[in-house]
Amino acid sequence: MIIVHHLNNSRSQRVLWLLEELGLDYEIKRYERDPKTMLAPPDLREVHPLGKSPVITDEGLTIAESGAIIEYLVDRYGNGRLSPAHGTPERLRYTYWMHYAEGSAMPPLLLKLVFDRIEKGPMPFIVKPVAKAIAQRAKRSFIEPQINRHLDYLENEIGHTKWFAGKSFSAADIQMSFPLEAAAARGGLNATRPKLMDFLDRIHKRPAYKRALERGGAYELG
Repeated sequence: MIIVHHLNNSRSQRVLWLLEELGLDYEIKRYERDPKTMLAPPDLREVHPLGKSPVITDEGLTIAESGAIIEYLVDRYGNGRLSPAHGTPERLRYTYWMHYAEGSAMPPLLLKLVFDRIEKGPMPFIVKPVAKAIAQRAKRSFIEPQINRHLDYLENEIGHTKWFAGKSFSAADIQMSFPLEAAAARGGLNATRPKLMDFLDRIHKRPAYKRALERGGAYELG
């Protein structure tokens, strides 16, 4: 039995979504973030030394990292579903987006989250104006331009095909969902980029996506 070590408001939600798309049986072991620090609880380190989510266990294997989990599940249980055939242009795009999601899209969004918290978080009165000014300058001069560059790039790319790897929905779309949902929540993605907003609308309407939300619980990235 596949066990998903599921952290609320995290990348593990897309693992639940993939499992629902594949129609696989699985169990969920739930973990809750610390409401003050938003960090994962220490007992996740009993599953994997880094103490992060997602992590799955399956037939004695422990697998971490979203991309690795998705590739493992599609390769082992997909039977040709949700991944283009090897040697095709679509497969190359599939592989690219599987790596791009975490390797390129997420770092500036994570930086924005960190600097937002620095800007708004509690700190001694004497240093708050300095910290706030540094955070605002970092966001304005580097982080936000980087996010906008990526969003412009993605808006153009998704405009060429219905889905990221081509005309058919694939696991690459599941992998790409998290950075786009994070961008919509806190990175400035809105109706000014209609193709990306349409992508989000289409995935949110998928029955498997809805079932994953029902099983995984509240999913808020703001």
